[in-house]
Parts: sequence; C-alpha cells; structure tokens
Amino acid sequence: MTRTFHVIIEQDEDNVYIGKVPELSGCVTQGDTLDELMKNIREAIELCLDVRENEKNLTNQEQLRFVGMQEIQV
Repeated sequence: MTRTFHVIIEQDEDNVYIGKVPELSGCVTQGDTLDELMKNIREAIELCLDVRENEKNLTNQEQLRFVGMQEIQV
C-alpha cells in the first residue's frame, strides 16, 4: 500500500536541510543535500510507521491532515 506524506523542508545556519513530516508527530531528519534529506526522510517515515504499527494498541492519537502553509509578516 502506497501512502503520501508531506515534507516540510527548512535549512539551518550551517546549510543543513531539515525535513519534518506533519502527519507523523516526531518524524524529523536531516541531510547535507536535498537528495540525502529525501533518502533519510523516506527511512524515517518507514521507521515511524513501524513504531506506530507496533504501538497502535497503546496510543489513540488523532490523525492529522496536512492542509498547507502560509507566510505571515509581523
């Protein structure tokens, strides 16, 4: 079964890319390049899904649905 996830990508002060998956709380990784980040985030998603499957009876977390991003200036 193929599932689709969204990846929020940021870059820190050392130019390292950081990827976060909003649909999977705590699913975060990094990479020196975008290609490395996407490889790492795929692995992180698979691990997060494995952990959730193993703990599905222990947790009753609400499913989040990614809606989008907005930019605001203050």
